[in-house]
Amino acid sequence: MAEHTVEVDGIELCTESFGDPGDPPILLIMGLGASMLWWEEDFCRLLADGGRRVIRYDHRDTGRSATRGPGRHGPGRPGYTGADLAEDAIRVLDGLRIPAAHLVGVSAGGALAQRLALGDAAARVRSLVLISTSAAVPGDRDLPAPTEEFLRFAATVPADPADAGSVTDHQVAYARMLAGGRRPFDEAAARRLVRRDIERAIDFTAARNHDVLTDGPPLSAPLSSITAPTLVIHGSADPMFPPAHGEALAEQIPGARLLVLADAGHGVERADWAVTVPAILRHTAPD
Repeated sequence: MAEHTVEVDGIELCTESFGDPGDPPILLIMGLGASMLWWEEDFCRLLADGGRRVIRYDHRDTGRSATRGPGRHGPGRPGYTGADLAEDAIRVLDGLRIPAAHLVGVSAGGALAQRLALGDAAARVRSLVLISTSAAVPGDRDLPAPTEEFLRFAATVPADPADAGSVTDHQVAYARMLAGGRRPFDEAAARRLVRRDIERAIDFTAARNHDVLTDGPPLSAPLSSITAPTLVIHGSADPMFPPAHGEALAEQIPGARLLVLADAGHGVERADWAVTVPAILRHTAPD
């Protein structure tokens, strides 16, 4: 499908849709610093083949959406917050004239989806699928920190943030670490994806602006106030958010179901599509 840029409130957001426009819509929300390409096209098509209209989009400062770059010498001043990125999801729906959609968010994208389900946009949320994420609001349960390997890597930066080759090597190493280490890692596929992401971006360095984002206005409602049907999907080897994070989400959101992926790391791994795609289709099936 061809990419389509919507402009709402003066903000340009690049989108791409798959499937029949008359099918129930699923909006895919990626994590911070990542463009729509990290929702792989084959994954989108599998959902579309299951009778869904699937929409992926670039966050601001990624891919071909509006950018406030440059970020060549370190994170800049984004001029927006995480709350604004959440509102961008609604802007995508408005630009495509979609009243409400099923939201599927991974990593920080899951937190953005929670923010929408807890706020004034709750009526626009038909259901939630929260993948490899944690609670967007504080809870009363102590949750484990990221692994030591993750924390060490998070403290590093590309050797030259303005050099595409250096950024590619760094991003591939990051993908390897996020995969959790319990399965074979397809470095060639990861490198192809990262290269394509960098080549496609208006300014690949601008994604570093996400490193300094603030959350925005705090949420006051607890997770227990979410009314959207919720499916939590979490890998047992997630180094960023160990499994207890997914367990806590499922416990706190009324009626939520938890799907644990054995030996899976952080993200939407191709090896799990045979499980995750049918689970998402069941969860988003019309009543």
